[in-house]
Amino acid sequence: MDYFDVVIVGGGPIGIACGLEAQKNGLSYVIIEKGPIVNSLFNYPVNMQFFSSSDLLEIDNIPFISNEAKPKRNEALEYYRRIVTNNALKINLFETVENVKKVDSGFEVQTNKQTYGASYTIIATGFYDIPNLLDIPGEDLDKVSHYYKDPHFYASQKLAVIGASNSAIDAALECYRKGAEVTLIIREPEVGQRVKYWVRPDIINRIEEGSIKAYFNSNVKEILPHTILVDTPEGTIELENDFVLALTGYQPNFGFLEKLGVQLSDDGKRLPQYNKETMETNVEGLYLAGVICGGMETHKWFIENSRIHAPMIMNSILAKK
Repeated sequence: MDYFDVVIVGGGPIGIACGLEAQKNGLSYVIIEKGPIVNSLFNYPVNMQFFSSSDLLEIDNIPFISNEAKPKRNEALEYYRRIVTNNALKINLFETVENVKKVDSGFEVQTNKQTYGASYTIIATGFYDIPNLLDIPGEDLDKVSHYYKDPHFYASQKLAVIGASNSAIDAALECYRKGAEVTLIIREPEVGQRVKYWVRPDIINRIEEGSIKAYFNSNVKEILPHTILVDTPEGTIELENDFVLALTGYQPNFGFLEKLGVQLSDDGKRLPQYNKETMETNVEGLYLAGVICGGMETHKWFIENSRIHAPMIMNSILAKK
């Protein structure tokens, strides 16, 4: 069994930042990522543009140069990939962590390929793997997806987009411009206030001119093979439909955290317990980094405000050693 000072679970930007800090401080480490480098970013929509400017997405003061002030997905993939390769970071890709056990000497981290020993473990797994389900009949039909990739797929189709956040609004606009007949179903009375400020006027104008149909204060009641049933303030209506994008958000793997012994708040936010000075959880030697720290409040932590977690954690580990 290979043994490391630190095992980092998750190879996204914050997991990479933790690896860089461990390497700079002479700690042995390995990053374990279940997919390619920055797997979550890789699975973002192909045309996605970040809300943050490129300088706020930088880690370890490594410059991020993009064509526009706010970089796009492909530029971010290139940036983080080059950091990994140029710094020869030890990262094991396409390997899934199945269990983390606390033992006398630290931790045993079991994956689908092998078991690692570690004095300390960092969980930096983000939140993009588990969608918030609608829990309605028909949600398991093939025409329903909780992830959006490319607008070309929906050209000339009747597409229902459920949600009012950035992901839903981006998908609605892109697919409309590729020739889809787009209908937005939004449970709130308006488009989300957190939608990117340069995008929100666009979607509002498209709705007002009738290019995109929107039902506010509404919920999808049932998804059928060729239609959807929508509860609206005027009653239930049935709409012809080819595809549904249920972009209602995502959540961290709370079951995994609980299995590790991390205490979660019982107020609905499911906030994990950790020391805000060190990022260490109630389990000694187990740390959290990145968006996973926000529980259900996934909008609270981003790359730009959680990159500081890496040096905080490493300072704590060095102090213990």
